[in-house]
Amino acid sequence: MKNIYFKDTNMFVLRQINNKINTMVASMSVICLMLFMTISILSSSLALRNTMRRELVEMTPVDLNLYKTANLPESYTRYGIKHITTEKQREDSRHPIYETLINNGLDMNVLKDIVEIEIYTDNNLTWKTFFGDKYSEIKEMFPGLQYDKAEELIKVSDYNKMAKLYGINEYELNEDEYIVLCDFDSQTELRNRVLAKENYPLTIAGKEYKSKYNECQEGFVTMSTSHTNTGIILVPDSCPLTEEMKEMYLLSANYNGATDEEKEEIEKIFTGSESSSNFVKALNDNGIELDGFTKISLREASIGIATIVVFIAIYLGIIFLIASAAILALKQLTESSDNKQRYTILRKIGCDEKMINKALFRQIGIFFGMPLVLAIIHSIFGIQFAITIMSGLASKDDLLPSIIATVVIIGVIYGSYFLATYLGGKNIIKKE
Repeated sequence: MKNIYFKDTNMFVLRQINNKINTMVASMSVICLMLFMTISILSSSLALRNTMRRELVEMTPVDLNLYKTANLPESYTRYGIKHITTEKQREDSRHPIYETLINNGLDMNVLKDIVEIEIYTDNNLTWKTFFGDKYSEIKEMFPGLQYDKAEELIKVSDYNKMAKLYGINEYELNEDEYIVLCDFDSQTELRNRVLAKENYPLTIAGKEYKSKYNECQEGFVTMSTSHTNTGIILVPDSCPLTEEMKEMYLLSANYNGATDEEKEEIEKIFTGSESSSNFVKALNDNGIELDGFTKISLREASIGIATIVVFIAIYLGIIFLIASAAILALKQLTESSDNKQRYTILRKIGCDEKMINKALFRQIGIFFGMPLVLAIIHSIFGIQFAITIMSGLASKDDLLPSIIATVVIIGVIYGSYFLATYLGGKNIIKKE
């Protein structure tokens, strides 16, 4: 390509680069790897932070979630440990959480917007049963799933009461229909394989129902820091669910406080120790287990994790970025000093200062641009892999803002080193 090769000082620039290719292969590879790590770490971590922030707002619509096991047996095994229940515990498990709160001395005036629902299970309807003829295929791909776990069942009117409080979608069902709610991406994909079959049938409490939709719908009942609902089946109110099938009570409410300080005081009633909360002391004295989540505790935990992740990512990313840019800058400044005589020869054969500076700019631009371009190409796949690994925590929808932020950070730091290198090299080769 003679028209390009012999144009201006292109031949000189290319010869300068060719002379150093063999000696810079190793250092360029390391620089490319560090830039790849910078782009991938910054983009993935910022996407994780953005997703956690957005989902935290979506998934904590109320101040308080309380839940307890219904129909406790005389003994049960949890995490390999056998527990013996008392008569008082078994009696309490047959009553709603609202009664438990009153019976243990809680002033109900501290709560408002109270909604309580029951969650059922049918031992004949497990994940294995749900997947049907797809079970063998799915188990081969994901052998670690709890296929013997019973599906959670909620009456549609109960769910709609909770959905109205949360401000999310409500649903309607005919007498022979059901809906699967799931917002955990990987589990949604598995369930959709089954639901893709038109009117996929399920036997619930001895009666056959068909799926209203051929894919999972979004929804949840318990608060969390992210979308972690692996599956809830909504059934019509006429579904013959029995008291024995009742698995859990769930209560949601807001604190009856106008300011953040008042809400934090109410929070202490539920999260304090026996010495600071009479309600907690009463529960412990009666041996009653009442679990739950609060918006304040979930947000504090999530913000803490996000801050740590982003801090480490920014620290590592910027360290790699500065190291890469500094190595390139020092290498080019050294080259400019060593090749000062060559630029003098260019002047002697008739090149003006503008052409010489342009040659220097191109040379430095190629050295700075080549590892960055390669790193960007590699990071396209690296970021996709990272997002896949962090499935459920980071969303692809939040990648664009994080990539823009990464571009700005790299542009400022890397660009500053490039500009400083060019100006430094220009002063080195300047005509005496």
